[in-house]
Amino acid sequence: MSSEAEIRSVETGTEQLLCRVEARVGVLTLNRPEARNALSVELKEALLRIATELGQDPGVGCLLLTGAGGAFCAGGDTKVMAESGTPPSMEERQQRLRAEHRLPLVLHELEKPVIAALPGPAAGAGFSLALACDIRIAAESAFVMTSYAKLGLSGDYGGSWFLTQLVGTARARQLYFTAERIGAAECERLGIVNRVVPDAELQEASLELARSLAAGPPIAYRYMKQNLNRALESDLRTCLDFEAELMVRGAMTDDYLEAVAAFRDKRKPVFRGS
Repeated sequence: MSSEAEIRSVETGTEQLLCRVEARVGVLTLNRPEARNALSVELKEALLRIATELGQDPGVGCLLLTGAGGAFCAGGDTKVMAESGTPPSMEERQQRLRAEHRLPLVLHELEKPVIAALPGPAAGAGFSLALACDIRIAAESAFVMTSYAKLGLSGDYGGSWFLTQLVGTARARQLYFTAERIGAAECERLGIVNRVVPDAELQEASLELARSLAAGPPIAYRYMKQNLNRALESDLRTCLDFEAELMVRGAMTDDYLEAVAAFRDKRKPVFRGS
């Protein structure tokens, strides 16, 4: 474990989002346990702002997103939506949601690895946020649901796109149409999560992976994410051209020289992002 001296608290502007930087890992904790960390306006705005800031912070090499109180995120706060006053117009609602959609986009395009640690349920937009991350680790008691069909809604936060990429169109349609509850073991089998661990081990297992990635080569990770994201939309020839460009750029960095020297000296490299 990291020493206390290596942990730095980050002010988020709200108690609904907790943040600390530990051994170059930016740990973001959704903190509305009484509502299973449902996404209030305040929480969404804070998460977008802090995730963006951490993405630009050279002292942070990896982000870890999780939830407090035994849940990851229950999605939108339907209780608040039901209690709201005069509803805005359709155009206003669309503009608001398009602005909110910057959040999954930022997580997906962040030039650093992003891990989602699921201690419990991830539903609706909360499930979509987990899907927007690069890697997902789930506790054995965790489960996921698209949820939207139960509310008479079609879905948001990019879940339909992310899920189709992970499990294919037939299974993604099944999960959206039925809104069935999928347990952690089945999520791992389908490729929705990368790893399942006992509940009591989730925090340490996810932190261990995050710390390992945070000590890795920042420039290479940035190029890897560009390559991997481009592969979702481009043909092979285009991807090969960009791989060649970024591979050569990477070979001209100090990090590459350090990795070669470390291999020669039989030691771990110390990457500095230059």
